Amino acid sequence: MRRLAPAVLVALTLSAALTSAPARAQAHQDRRALGIEHCAAGVCHFDVPPGAYDVRVLLGGDTASSTAVTGETRRSLLPETAAAPGRRVARAFTVDVRTPEGEPTGPDGSPGLDLVVGGAAPALVDIRVTPARHARQILLVGDSTVCDQPGAPYSGWGQQLPPYLRAGLSVANRADSGESTVTYLGNPQLWDTVRQLIRPGDLVLIQLAHNDKTTDEPTYRANLTTLVDGVRARGGRPVLVTPVVRRWFNADGTLDNDTALLVNGLGVNHPAVIRSVAAEEGVPLIDLTARTKALVESRGAEASKSLYLYDENKDNTHTSVHGATVYAGLVRDELLALRLVPAALVRV
Repeated sequence: MRRLAPAVLVALTLSAALTSAPARAQAHQDRRALGIEHCAAGVCHFDVPPGAYDVRVLLGGDTASSTAVTGETRRSLLPETAAAPGRRVARAFTVDVRTPEGEPTGPDGSPGLDLVVGGAAPALVDIRVTPARHARQILLVGDSTVCDQPGAPYSGWGQQLPPYLRAGLSVANRADSGESTVTYLGNPQLWDTVRQLIRPGDLVLIQLAHNDKTTDEPTYRANLTTLVDGVRARGGRPVLVTPVVRRWFNADGTLDNDTALLVNGLGVNHPAVIRSVAAEEGVPLIDLTARTKALVESRGAEASKSLYLYDENKDNTHTSVHGATVYAGLVRDELLALRLVPAALVRV
C-alpha cells in the first residue's frame, strides 16, 4: 500500500482563487488551489487544515498506464484507472482530512493531506486540491473490521469504501479497533466526538458487535438505540449495519454456528438484535451478516481464505485488503439499493 510509484510526470502548474469556503473549517477561506508542484516521486503532500477536500487528477502517459491513489493512513481513494497510450483520463474524489488521520484513538499522523500515486503502471500528469464546497459525508461508527487499519496486511471495509464513491461524497471513518457498543459510547474520543461532527442529512453507518462478547441483550439493545437517537438528535440519518461474519465453517460447509454469526457467550444474537432495533426504530438496515455469509459460503472453505487473514495469521475475523474491498462493494450495493445516496455519487 505504501510502495512508492515512479517519478511523477511534468505537468501544468495550477492556481485558481477560491471565493468561498465550506462550513467545516474556517481555515479553508481564501486558500488557493494546490497542484502538481506539491508532488515528487509518486508522493504528494498538501499543507492543509482538517476538512473535506476535492482532489482532481489527470492521468496518462505516452505508454499504457494504470494508476491508483491511496492516502493518509492506508486509505484507498481512487480505484485502479487505465489510460491507453497517449490518452489522458480525468478523475476526482473527495477526501476527509482529520486528526488523528486514522483510528480515533491512534496517533495523530502527519499534518495535512498525504497521497501516494501507485497502481500497476502509474502516470500522474496533473493534480488539483481544493476545499470541498458543500460535500456530503458518510460517517462510520465501528470496530476493527471497519476502521482504517494502520498496518498491513489488515484492512477494514471502511478503509476501502472511498473508491466506490465519486467526488462530492467523503468517508469520515471513525471506527476504532477493539470497540464494543459499551466502550464506544463511553469514550469521549469516540461517540462524543462523532456527535459533534454530524451535520443535518449526514449518513452515519453503525456496525458494532464483534467486541460485545460480554454485553447482555438489554444493554446491547439500549446502546444501539442510544446511538440511533444521538444521530437523529443532530439531524443525521442513522443506518444500522449487521457485522461481517467470521470465517468459521461447519462440517457441511455452512456458517450456521455461533462463532461465525456473532452470537456471544451470553446467547445474544447480535445480528438478530440489530435487525430488531432497526425495525422498531424505523432505521435503514444493511444486513452485512447475511451478505457476507452468502458470499463466504459460495466461495467455500478454501477460496474464502483470501477474504480474511487466514494465510497470514490464521485469522478468520479480520479481513485482508482484498476482503475489505469486496465487503466495501457489498456496502456500496446496499447504499444504492436502499437509495441512501444519489446514484450519481457512486461508482458502479
